[in-house]
Amino acid sequence: MNPVLTPPSVLPAQEWRARTAAHEARIDRWTAPHRERRRRGEQHPVLDFLFTYYSETPGRLRRWHPGPGVALAGPAPHAAWRWYTAGGGTVRLDTTAFVADRGDTVRFVRGLLAATASRPASTGCFGLHEWAMVYRDTGTRHPVPLRLGRAGTDAVVEAHTIRCTHFDAFRFFTPSAVGRNRLQPTRETQPDLEQPGCLHAGMDLYKWAYKLGPATPGELVADCFELAVEIRELDMRASPYDLRQHGYEPVVIETPEGKAEYVAAQRGFAERGAVLRQRLLDVCDALVA
Repeated sequence: MNPVLTPPSVLPAQEWRARTAAHEARIDRWTAPHRERRRRGEQHPVLDFLFTYYSETPGRLRRWHPGPGVALAGPAPHAAWRWYTAGGGTVRLDTTAFVADRGDTVRFVRGLLAATASRPASTGCFGLHEWAMVYRDTGTRHPVPLRLGRAGTDAVVEAHTIRCTHFDAFRFFTPSAVGRNRLQPTRETQPDLEQPGCLHAGMDLYKWAYKLGPATPGELVADCFELAVEIRELDMRASPYDLRQHGYEPVVIETPEGKAEYVAAQRGFAERGAVLRQRLLDVCDALVA
């Protein structure tokens, strides 16, 4: 596969600087509180996940990129960044150099996203993966009390069928919970099982956005990040943890009302994720043909 070589469109300096400033302000809404918590040695059981489980640093997340096929007029800081090239009074992403170094990643991400998009969204898991991560265990993954206590938490798991399709959730199941899952996902079967209704697949759109960086336009990275934040909040509100002291009301998935609330939110996230997934596929297609 070869990169698509088309003349880049040129953004005037005033426009790309405004887009840079808007991106930085948008990202600072999340990174500034995180940096301050880290400075004070405080942990957040919900939002820290976006900066610990995911490997993108706040500094890199704050960088705005134009994406492939777009050149920046005038001097731009991008000229000093990896995979950028300057010439003719503009700075642009060198897609040839980027694909030479990162082509395997681009093709893997494209294949996984396309496979996920080809399947219908499956709902009805009710976020039980988080419950399975503490099932019949003496500890918890977060320093937060269990909303129903140890016995109540185990009872919820035992009263439901677990339908987790996502390996990176399944791999944290307790030994007692592994056999209760209808599927046994592996890293190798991830492209065969990933489906767009999965909350973790929706959050992972952010991961694939920054894994494709700096080819992913800054606005798309920020859109994926903000979706991941919202999904993470639902994920933890539906979890066995009592997060009310942190300002999160529970989604009580052990009740019919809680199940309905969860599924409605899950469907909404799947619809939004489908749009972002296609935009990421468009980035891949702009890099490899």
